[in-house]
Amino acid sequence: MSGHFDTRVLVVGGAGYIGSHMAKMLVQSGHEVLILDNLSTGFRDAVCYGRFIEGDLADQCLLDRIFSENEIDAVMHFAALSQVGESVRGPARYYRNNVANTQNLLDAMLHHGVRCFIFSSTAAIFGEPEYTPIDERHRLSPINPYGRSKRMVEEMLADQDRAYDLRFVSLRYFNAAGADPDGELGECHAPESHLIPLVLQVASGRREHIAVYGNDYPTHDGTCVRDYIHVWDLCSAHLLALEYLLADGESNTFNLGNGKGFSVQEVIDTARRVTGQPIPEIIQERRPGDPAVLVADSQKARRELGWEPRFQDLGTIVGHAWEFERKKGEAW
Repeated sequence: MSGHFDTRVLVVGGAGYIGSHMAKMLVQSGHEVLILDNLSTGFRDAVCYGRFIEGDLADQCLLDRIFSENEIDAVMHFAALSQVGESVRGPARYYRNNVANTQNLLDAMLHHGVRCFIFSSTAAIFGEPEYTPIDERHRLSPINPYGRSKRMVEEMLADQDRAYDLRFVSLRYFNAAGADPDGELGECHAPESHLIPLVLQVASGRREHIAVYGNDYPTHDGTCVRDYIHVWDLCSAHLLALEYLLADGESNTFNLGNGKGFSVQEVIDTARRVTGQPIPEIIQERRPGDPAVLVADSQKARRELGWEPRFQDLGTIVGHAWEFERKKGEAW
């Protein structure tokens, strides 16, 4: 990929799932990477690229030191708490981490003259979809504290762009999935809540069955349809967003997804085919607030960033994740 080289990028949350893949792609593309992570949900083992600093965005003195000692050109922010149910049970923690701590980061950036910010946003800011696929013009009406915290940050960024010329790209993604095509990195959460790794844990014997929450939705097979975007494709969009901002692009927002949905049942059936394992499933009650279909319209990112997802086939996405599950198993 072409781009600006010798650019120093601070990746906040770089020990997490997406951040660790991003650090690898940045380094492979010739950028210098600093990683800041408090390891609350990330893993030290996932930091294979870049220089690691353990610390928290609540620590304003640390942030000031990082920006004072390093000539940082851009910041990528992946350090949000992201569990919807947890955000409903404990919203204060989500607003503190996702909103207040992000402002700490922006304060440090602005104080040190860094005005290039790439924000990891989410499809949760849309709430119940009024139509699908969802484009950038869709109404923002989040239905949980997690989604609201992300919408607040997007509003903060727009206000601070107008006031301080803070240029940002906000990338709203749907369901990140898959693993590093090289098999070096992958998805790991504790506890795990994402469908593809959960299904593969059943295949590898770490879990007895997969729960399907509702099979009576108005979809082709009755299970929810979601847009799964390969983590490597997600990272390539961030890299293009970085190049866009470094080339004096204006602040912007983009939806990122495959553009087509796969049902829960299709994911399970694909995992059975890829792994050769039976993968028992149990049908359970619907979860409140689960829309039948969530699919992104990513035409704007394709058009304005030149983004082209490479891994759109569900079998490939599941295959890369399975390779990582087999390789790492319970080592993490």
